[in-house]
Amino acid sequence: MAIHTLAPVVLFVYNRPIHTQRTITSLVNCQLASASEIFIFSDAARSTADEEQVRQVRQYIQTVTGFKNKRVIERPTNMGLARSVIDGVSQVMSRYGKAIVLEDDMVFAEDFLVFLNESLEVYKDNPSVFSISGYSYPITIPDSYTKDVYLLPRASSWGWATWADRWQKADWQVTDYPVFLKDKTIQDGFAQGGRDLVYMLIKQQKGLVNSWAVRWSYTHYKHQAYCLFPRISKLQNIGNDESGTHSPKTKRFETVLSNKSMVLDRDLVPNDEIIKGLQRFFQPSLVRQLINYFKLQLWK
Repeated sequence: MAIHTLAPVVLFVYNRPIHTQRTITSLVNCQLASASEIFIFSDAARSTADEEQVRQVRQYIQTVTGFKNKRVIERPTNMGLARSVIDGVSQVMSRYGKAIVLEDDMVFAEDFLVFLNESLEVYKDNPSVFSISGYSYPITIPDSYTKDVYLLPRASSWGWATWADRWQKADWQVTDYPVFLKDKTIQDGFAQGGRDLVYMLIKQQKGLVNSWAVRWSYTHYKHQAYCLFPRISKLQNIGNDESGTHSPKTKRFETVLSNKSMVLDRDLVPNDEIIKGLQRFFQPSLVRQLINYFKLQLWK
């Protein structure tokens, strides 16, 4: 497939030098890497305890080669991941109109960049597709579903891509939150992407977490849009080892990698069984629901 213009790669790094090196080494080995531009955003240390590791990361990224062009943006103060991602992606989008967005804890199939760039080309005029994910959740895909890609009403924050016209629709302040909080129908609609999203958005607005990703998923919901996923994952996350701010140790999200070429069906429609599998995967336990109910004071 002819790709008119490759999307720039936007990588966010912080204080994990080993993870960062594994991520970039894997990315350099991807097809199209040498023809791609990369922007590396390095956040400043949040505390003195992080300063040495941030210094090591910054020293390493200055040595990186293997891309068409590289630009390193060192934040002078700590922005935190959410603000850094929103600001950095918005900067790149304003110039290029599309982007592939990564964090510092991933390894990739060799055709990862090919898959995302081809998908950006194929679905750019499909208003119901708001983003492309290189990762695939370990959920059950029915044998009767024969396509190589599928749609979910939930965005992915692990190795994903989008276009400027979709990104610009995000309301990062969530100005309709008072309505959301009172309207069970809206909450149930958003929960089609996983009931945990409802609790996460409430925590976000209460200042208990700082997540750009839940607000990006909410953007998909508000516009009745979807994220497109490969049937077999094009990346693995290597950060679920307690090394990151939001990365408790777990094997729950582990998946296999595939270099299998994907057929991108232009007339893709959501599959109810796959969406139900997503909902089961993200269904909070009864204990977690009770904790959220009391912690978030949801009776008010």
